[in-house]
Amino acid sequence: MTPAALLFLAGAAVSQHTADSAAVARPFHVGERFQYAAKLGFLRLGTAWMSVNRIDTLRGNESFVFEFGLEASAPFYKSTSVMQSWTGTGDLISRRFTQDIVENGRPTKRHFDIYPDSLFYTQEERPGTKPSVDEPLDDAAFFYFLRTIPLEVGKKYQYTRYFKQELNPVLIKVVKREKMKLPDGREINCLILNPVVGSDGIFGPRAEAMLWLTDDARRVPVQIRSKLPFGTVTLGLEELTPEPPRP
Repeated sequence: MTPAALLFLAGAAVSQHTADSAAVARPFHVGERFQYAAKLGFLRLGTAWMSVNRIDTLRGNESFVFEFGLEASAPFYKSTSVMQSWTGTGDLISRRFTQDIVENGRPTKRHFDIYPDSLFYTQEERPGTKPSVDEPLDDAAFFYFLRTIPLEVGKKYQYTRYFKQELNPVLIKVVKREKMKLPDGREINCLILNPVVGSDGIFGPRAEAMLWLTDDARRVPVQIRSKLPFGTVTLGLEELTPEPPRP
């Protein structure tokens, strides 16, 4: 869709202002990137990353494009997985979710379009529609949603926001508080969460995942631990852009 030049420029200016305002209101913004070392015990398996790639417009809705990727290699197993999410800058609602996975040379691609107003989603590889929910979130978007909500040690939280209706509710348990080190060596208090999201992946029910978030306004994901097909993998933060401010 290409409007007249004047309208395009005016719309772009408004869109950028809205994006900047939304980014200021969130603990994340375009350009933020976290890189992790993926380890099985002391053995490094590969690299993972989490990033806010850009602002896009999808069906008239200004959206963050979130990305979560993992490259891992172990004896008899090699995997590359990249998830991308188009999630509204103002309403934090998912409207598109893609997965590009290669396991032991076997590729799998999934492309979901989510329609919150109509309460359904479609999968490009399959015909028809399936029921969704109010204010849906996908696997990647849940990382960022968790960074925006109040969290208290000892409490359990339940949400019916996963975009596949039948896989709700999403359960979040705040287990305890623990000190962790940032890549520059500084220690910081973190909240340890036990999230259960979706049917598979690093937060699926069988993964017994644990997520360490800094107990501050930025809620940086410092560590993720999850059971994968070949063992329990720990993703430890080794690089973050931009660096958090010093106290």
